[in-house]
Amino acid sequence: MNNSIKKSLLGLTLIVIGITAGWGLAQWRAGTAHVADATAARAGAGATTERKVLYWYDPMSPTQKFDKPGKSPFMDMDLVPKYADEDGEDGSGLSVSPQTVQSLGLRTTEVVQRSVSADVDVVGTVLLNDREVSIVQARAAGFVERVYARAPGDVIAAGAPLADLLLPEWVAAQREFLAVRALKDESLTEAARQRLLLLGMPSSLVAQVERSGEPRGLYTVTVPQGGLVAELMVRQGMTVAAGASLARVNGLSTVWVEVAVPEAQSGPLQVGQAAQVRLAAFPGEELRARVVAILPEANRDTRTVRVRLELPNPGQRLKAGMSGQVALKGNEQSALLVPSEAVIRTGRRALAYVVDGPGKFHPVEVQLGAEIGDQLVVKSGLAAGQQVVASAQFLIDSEASLRGLLPAQAGASTPAQPHGGHGVSTPSAAAANAFTVRGVIEEVSPTELTLAHDAVPALKWPAMTMGFKLADPKLAAGFTPRQTVRFTFAKQGEDYVITAIEGVKP
Repeated sequence: MNNSIKKSLLGLTLIVIGITAGWGLAQWRAGTAHVADATAARAGAGATTERKVLYWYDPMSPTQKFDKPGKSPFMDMDLVPKYADEDGEDGSGLSVSPQTVQSLGLRTTEVVQRSVSADVDVVGTVLLNDREVSIVQARAAGFVERVYARAPGDVIAAGAPLADLLLPEWVAAQREFLAVRALKDESLTEAARQRLLLLGMPSSLVAQVERSGEPRGLYTVTVPQGGLVAELMVRQGMTVAAGASLARVNGLSTVWVEVAVPEAQSGPLQVGQAAQVRLAAFPGEELRARVVAILPEANRDTRTVRVRLELPNPGQRLKAGMSGQVALKGNEQSALLVPSEAVIRTGRRALAYVVDGPGKFHPVEVQLGAEIGDQLVVKSGLAAGQQVVASAQFLIDSEASLRGLLPAQAGASTPAQPHGGHGVSTPSAAAANAFTVRGVIEEVSPTELTLAHDAVPALKWPAMTMGFKLADPKLAAGFTPRQTVRFTFAKQGEDYVITAIEGVKP
């Protein structure tokens, strides 16, 4: 009896298991069909909305671009596609979310075209005009009988007496002239008269001797022009030789204003160029001058060029040694202008980021001209009316560098593609070897920063603390320990060198 019951229960159990297995198999087949249908539907939908792939890249080395999918040659991982709708239609731009734009405080400005003149504002000093110098000399050997009340620094008028000289040679020549004149021979008399003039006697003195019939050995020396007595070399009782200098007089009708123009701004200067002078001695008064000389040698220490301006001096108001502001006026011309802060200058080239739309930007290389105030003249690369980024370019430039979006430099060589491998497009060796990461400053020195930085996957570096050399000591200016920064570095020789750095919020 017990055996019969056991057999019945066993049979019933087998029947239940069979029914359950059959029902489960049916459900599995139905589910598989449903999944297959859904997958096919998604594939069909994807085929109708397929995204355009620009290239493939390794996330650990995003500057390297490949023309087809596959394994990364750098790490054991698949290449990732870069889609056209991520950073613009052609992939040359960069997209930034509205939240990031707001958090960065990103500002834009318009490229404008207007007439500008390359004015140069410098400090000038008033000098005596060395082109108005007169030297008073003795015309014959003699003795100083009298010196009039003169001293260096005195201002005297033209024709003012300087000294009385007794000239024995003139006395002898005048006696011979009077003796020849008594012969009543007109030709001999004229020859004797010419001899007196050749000895240096003024024609007025010769005429006076002829009228009086008496020789005059005492001669009063006068100054030929008015001005400042710069030097006085004659004293009473002296014996002077023919040609000896008695005084040096500097004219005051005009003065020089000499300025030192920075070498970088001296190129457009021309002789005859107009200038405006504002002296501290005459506040509110603007004097007009002109460039009379651009000296041919630059100062090697200050890297400046000396420029001389000539300024009228009516009433002798202007004194040597006065100082003031000088504005050298350049010729007006039409030019494109952007704020200086809108341009990133690396030393080799200059970049600006053009706004393509809300949150979309692309870099362009620009050729710069003169800097006028806080504006830069753009010779090429931009057009009037374009919007460019005027702040937070550092972060945008770092992101563009990592993605390989920076324009290639002129003359940069393109590396050869590896034989049998993926096609690789490297923007430049510098871009390929540059890395941007966040860190906290531990120590600051004039030539090095020690930072506790995040991991650098491209170099297989974990987060750690290490020292970085500075490409320029000025990069460390304003940074202090425990400050959070974002910095870009590259390997130069055996050192890792910081090429750019900017403070960020922790």
